[in-house]
Amino acid sequence: MTGRSAEAPSAEASERSSDPRLLLRLTVNGAEIEREVSPRLLLSDFLRHELGLTGTHVGCEQGVCGCCTVMIDGRAARSCLALAVQADGATIRTIEDVASADGTLHPIQQAFQECHGLQCGFCTPGFIMGVLSHFEEARMPDLSEDGIREMLSGNLCRCTGYQHIVAAVRRAARLMNLDGPEKG
Repeated sequence: MTGRSAEAPSAEASERSSDPRLLLRLTVNGAEIEREVSPRLLLSDFLRHELGLTGTHVGCEQGVCGCCTVMIDGRAARSCLALAVQADGATIRTIEDVASADGTLHPIQQAFQECHGLQCGFCTPGFIMGVLSHFEEARMPDLSEDGIREMLSGNLCRCTGYQHIVAAVRRAARLMNLDGPEKG
């Protein structure tokens, strides 16, 4: 240990980088984006640092925790495992695009709030994006305890113990009319 703190490279230093720059064209949350980026830039870093979409969290940087989950062409994906240039031509959706433009929460977000499915909130965007992707892909999601836990298995939460998250998924399915005919 030298006692010195690591500092992020300055903008001036990154401009002097010997990395080639590649043109990246993609759609993020409905906006067409065109930027020149380093071929080594992770999609999570592109979203957070280039576009300011800090709702995409970075936890483990190994694709294990799920905090960085976004939707790429309609499917949940770990943005910390993808290079930005791999998303060229893709449509990306982040947590910032889930609520309505007027601020009305999406039913999944509403359910997480109602059921106390978050505590510190760090993992919540990844959970919401994963559940949203699953609900959009599955015609009739498996809402059994095991089915929901399987749906959530790609995301880690260190605070809640998952009971409230499972309840939130079940509540979201009800709010979105995905839980089958009304039982009376």
